[in-house]
Amino acid sequence: MDAEGRHVPREARIPTSVECPVCLDRREAPPSSRAPSPVSSAPRFVTLDFLNPVIGSDMTAVDRVLRDSLSSDVALIRQVADYIIGGGGKRLRPALLLLAANACGYQGRDHHTLAAVIEMIHTATLLHDDVVDESQLRRGHATANAHFGNPAAVLVGDFLYSRAFQLMVGVDRMRVLAIVADATNLIAEGEVLQLMHAGDAAIDERAYFAVIERKTAKLFEAAGRLGAVLGGASVECEDALARYGMHLGTAFQIMDDVLDYSGDAAQIGKNVGDDLGEGKMTLPLIRALAIGTAQEAEVIRHAIAGGGMTDFAPVVTALNRTGALDYARERANAESSAAAAAVAVLPSSPAAHGLLQLSTFAAHRTY
Repeated sequence: MDAEGRHVPREARIPTSVECPVCLDRREAPPSSRAPSPVSSAPRFVTLDFLNPVIGSDMTAVDRVLRDSLSSDVALIRQVADYIIGGGGKRLRPALLLLAANACGYQGRDHHTLAAVIEMIHTATLLHDDVVDESQLRRGHATANAHFGNPAAVLVGDFLYSRAFQLMVGVDRMRVLAIVADATNLIAEGEVLQLMHAGDAAIDERAYFAVIERKTAKLFEAAGRLGAVLGGASVECEDALARYGMHLGTAFQIMDDVLDYSGDAAQIGKNVGDDLGEGKMTLPLIRALAIGTAQEAEVIRHAIAGGGMTDFAPVVTALNRTGALDYARERANAESSAAAAAVAVLPSSPAAHGLLQLSTFAAHRTY
């Protein structure tokens, strides 16, 4: 969609210029002048097949870094780490970092290390989240806390955080440490904010976006910025890729919240209705509460206050009647369009095209 709400064909949104005075440092050659990376044979852990031709071999290298870095003399750490990493996932955050680095002409290997760092931090937050939320299913498998117990999940999450920072020290760039440290701190704030709002049906859209900006979008933002930093990009391009990450992460989280009421458990890899059972006021509920009838508002308030899954069916009915799910999808689409607009400064390349594809996926996914 353009600024006036008109549909813009995907082809028209893909940058075609090979010149980018604001994007690359003068020391770097335009990424379009480089030969594309070879693609590994069917990397099993990349669930977004459309990215394989661009970063398939890079993701293979990231997976290798993850597995090598998570080795430990402590058997339980190895078991839990293997269970979590082997469980797959979309790998969106490391994919974003790899695409950003490639789009900015990066030629080294540190992007593999930092992509693994981003995935470790994300995985650590999932471990802790699942303990706090008492979740039982993620990515189609029992959560680590359900499988190994809460103490093991929390402590292995701590191990992942500390190992991630060990890897960053090896990269030996203070700017990298600052970006990830700031992001990790804000993620923790987001988790606490979400905990404070649990069971509170009075929160509005502003409070909702304050939570997801910290809890989810901040790590996407950090991934985009880190890729630009590695590629020696200008300040303007670095900020553009950071904005892209923030909008992408916001779109992704909104769709996560939509799928919690409209998705297929077998596809999304978790139980639908989990957010409701945990008393989370997400965007669809906020919208329905704002424009629904008094009876629908009471159903939502009761569910959030503790009714949970016993109220799931009438809550979904209210969401559908008020158009709240469609409203949330529209907001996700707006964030997706903003992400695409942010990277319009990038020169044409397979990686730049991949970023545009990723922004479209975030707002239209079904899993």
